Amino acid sequence: MKRLGFALLGLAILSGCGVDGEPVRPSAGVNVGVGTNGVNVGVGGGVRVGGVNLGVGLGL
Repeated sequence: MKRLGFALLGLAILSGCGVDGEPVRPSAGVNVGVGTNGVNVGVGGGVRVGGVNLGVGLGL
């Protein structure tokens, strides 16, 4: 069982540093705005893989 745990940990470390390809760079952000309509809050997150950005946003 320990070997399986070490193997999974090793794979996670290797995939995180980009040995299997270019590393994935996550991003996150929060926007808060105050205007005549009240307070607006936006939350977003995304991933950059090579030259492609994938993102998701939510306005509250």
